[in-house]
Amino acid sequence: MDDPTLHEAGELEALRRILPLLPAGDTTELGPGDDAAVVRAPDGRVVVTTDTMLEGADFRLGWSTWHDLGWKAVATNLIDVAAMGARPTSLVVALAVPPSTHVSSLEDFARGLADAVASMAPGCGVVGGDLGTAPHATIAVTAFGDLGGRAPVLRSGARAGDAVWCVGGLGLAATGLRHLFAQALDAAAEPVRAAAERLRAGADGASIEAQLAPVSPIAAGTLLADLGATAMLDVSDGLALDAARVARASGVRIALDGAAVAGAAPGASLEAALHGGEDHALLVALPAGVRPPAELGGHAVRRIGAVEALAADERPGVTLDGAPLAPRGWDPYRAG
Repeated sequence: MDDPTLHEAGELEALRRILPLLPAGDTTELGPGDDAAVVRAPDGRVVVTTDTMLEGADFRLGWSTWHDLGWKAVATNLIDVAAMGARPTSLVVALAVPPSTHVSSLEDFARGLADAVASMAPGCGVVGGDLGTAPHATIAVTAFGDLGGRAPVLRSGARAGDAVWCVGGLGLAATGLRHLFAQALDAAAEPVRAAAERLRAGADGASIEAQLAPVSPIAAGTLLADLGATAMLDVSDGLALDAARVARASGVRIALDGAAVAGAAPGASLEAALHGGEDHALLVALPAGVRPPAELGGHAVRRIGAVEALAADERPGVTLDGAPLAPRGWDPYRAG
């Protein structure tokens, strides 16, 4: 049987086909096959983050390929490691899917993991995980990183006088999702793969790609840390909401320049750039005298604002061209 389901093949056969596709990392001493992996931690400290992707809430199998899902799992998790100023070293990936899922789909997922690591974080390894069953596909990823002797870059370090920069684009993923909902659902509101593929191949392809298989500036994290970044985070829930998180943690005002934000959002509206989410760009505060390169790892670097001190009775927050900006963005508990 060339393309069995998981029910037909069983776990051992599925793993036999999947595991050889996973990349080994530079710091991996023991990868998949034992009860746990062994990974070297040269710095003596380990940066750890975890995230889930749930079918329905975070992706639709009618729009995303399994390769897309593997790719996106890497892009969305390793950017959090990068935002701490660390180099990604390893991933563990748990995947629960219906037993009717074909083993070839999981092979495509593994290839997506491997291709994304090779493209965005070479040297990082997929060192283990878990395979289980569930009525709907669920992906859980834990990512690890090494600081290489650096201090971690926190959200709480932005200082008055710092410049605020964005590495990567804003608003395009939200624009792609809007196109998919408008043009790739049938009358019963079910995803239509053919329609999604037409969009991906057409004039709106860049925004569809940004939604389904984003490319995040993972390599820029350590470079920005070395430039003296005082605060940094992954823009995953929308610029307005994520900038507000930095402002609150640092006890400052983040003053955004509307024209500069629009310049960081080619192909997207200012509304999408501010509130759309899933950009997986890096928002970073750098000392005023530091000017980063115009591009890092193939991603544009743009100054979009400044960090300002608060008046005695003023609360931390974000402004856009001097006016208060509501911290509105993606909130899974308020979606729908």
